[in-house]
Amino acid sequence: MKPLDSAEALTLVQESITRIVPDADFTRVGPHDKLRDVLELDSLDFLSLVELLSQRTGLPIDEDDYPELTTLADAARFLVDRTR
Repeated sequence: MKPLDSAEALTLVQESITRIVPDADFTRVGPHDKLRDVLELDSLDFLSLVELLSQRTGLPIDEDDYPELTTLADAARFLVDRTR
């Protein structure tokens, strides 16, 4: 996958979340808010998000990486760093 900039990574994360939670309201989600809390993602939703991000980027995302995906800002930064 080509390197992502922050805006592309953020869009990718938001699009992926929207596939799992179609009515996700990103106006309620600050860049540093915990996604699972604000969007009420359960464990299965979160795992679906991880799997979808991995599929869409071609990047392996291990369980050790999950703490890097807790907020929009963290997830975008994770993808930017991994696609460099």
